[in-house]
Amino acid sequence: MCSPVVVSAVLTACLCGLLLPVACTPQLNYRPIIGVLAQENIVEDVHALGSSYIAASYVKYLEGAGARVVPIRINQTEGEYVKIFNSINGVLLPGGDVDLQTSQFSRVSKILYDLAIKANDAGDYFPIWGTCQGFQQMTVLASNKNLLTLTDTKAVALPLTLTPGAQSSRLFRTFPRELLQALASENITSNFHSWSLSLQNYSRNAKLKRFYRILSTNNDGKKDFISTMEAHRYPFYAVQWHPEKAPFEWIQKAGMVHTSSAVSASFYTASFFVSEAMKSQHQFLSLMEEERALIYNYSPVFRGVQSVFMQNYYFD
Repeated sequence: MCSPVVVSAVLTACLCGLLLPVACTPQLNYRPIIGVLAQENIVEDVHALGSSYIAASYVKYLEGAGARVVPIRINQTEGEYVKIFNSINGVLLPGGDVDLQTSQFSRVSKILYDLAIKANDAGDYFPIWGTCQGFQQMTVLASNKNLLTLTDTKAVALPLTLTPGAQSSRLFRTFPRELLQALASENITSNFHSWSLSLQNYSRNAKLKRFYRILSTNNDGKKDFISTMEAHRYPFYAVQWHPEKAPFEWIQKAGMVHTSSAVSASFYTASFFVSEAMKSQHQFLSLMEEERALIYNYSPVFRGVQSVFMQNYYFD
């Protein structure tokens, strides 16, 4: 058995992305529960049955990789978010369309982000994943300002321009070589965003450069923007593209890709994040609390085959 000193060193190594001695690797949690943050409802959503929602594709994305999901509702107290944080093993900040500085989504993101920073600094492993809007929110939280710029990326599939260190990154190093080649050469990453973090704005901001390393970039024809990144010291990961759409969203629109490579990219990104959540030992105080919190208590609403989100969960 490892001594407390060795365990502390192992946790520190874990946070730094270092290889761990097999004998001293912390026991994994094979029943991970990941929180997905809700956000204010889309104004034109005629199917809305509440004031906030979570797209079902994000839930399926995590469940398909071996995790269960807890919806994190907005408009709750900070104390309630502390309780949720201590009960779950990771947070996913999804895509959407809300203000990154004034919305309830941004308020709760900051609370959870600050809790994760504090926990990881204390050796309590806790990962965060951001997709599209979630990516953007994480750049605002790290820099304390909105550095996004308009790009022509509203509905387009692109290959990733991987950085030299991408293949050795925590996120990509376990991906099959053929999948990395597909990501770099095929139009399989779905982009549905009007705002991006330009390479120029990243390079000019010392806080962002200290916090995140770039794993891939893209170009909209005029500007280079960051499409994948991971934190240097924390288990925080973000993609500007949408890996969850390939297997779970079916609107007939430019930018939607359902090739086997795109579906594989979805699975491997989700599987990686779930494997990170398995390193967290947070748990609910009782089985009853856990059961009451899980997404299974809610029913997704079908919004039609030509909806951006095929199904949504709604919350008051």
